[in-house]
Amino acid sequence: QTLTPLFDLFFCFYYNCVVTSQFYYVLYGKINMTSNTTFKHLERSDFMNFKFERKINYYETDRMGVVHHSNYIRFLEEARCSMMDAYGIPYAELEKRGFMIPVLGVNVNFKHHVTFNDIIIVKPFVKEFNGVRLTIGYDVTDKATGNVVLNGETKHCFTNKQLKPVRLQKVAPDYYEKFMEMKK
Repeated sequence: QTLTPLFDLFFCFYYNCVVTSQFYYVLYGKINMTSNTTFKHLERSDFMNFKFERKINYYETDRMGVVHHSNYIRFLEEARCSMMDAYGIPYAELEKRGFMIPVLGVNVNFKHHVTFNDIIIVKPFVKEFNGVRLTIGYDVTDKATGNVVLNGETKHCFTNKQLKPVRLQKVAPDYYEKFMEMKK
């Protein structure tokens, strides 16, 4: 069973947990937290309400003035890392414990465009999880208009540092239980 081409791994490791002052987290639309704020772990009822807000930067747009399609991969990664942090499964901690979550695939359907200074809301959620593979779904909307910007998903697997697949229920039962709780 092959894991992924090197190109797919690039996104997972290079863009992992990018933190800039341009984005912040929102839960229920009530709590604004800067990237310097520590999350309180969420309760079960919070899992389906996680939202990640992000303001579009000028450099992320193309000559037509819209966000270049390649940037959405970064936005999804930022939202996924933030969601996992909020649920008590930070990427950095996973890596310290010897686990990786490479990207196996990305699928997005673009619906509307956004431009410089727009704010998007990314709602990541666990679609599928079996202890070895993980699929995260994403609904992205324009905060001002409510238009759906894209729907998509990323597929992942859990590996050790040598990129050999691992079963979380055997090697990290605490994380396995958290992902099971997050599963939609």
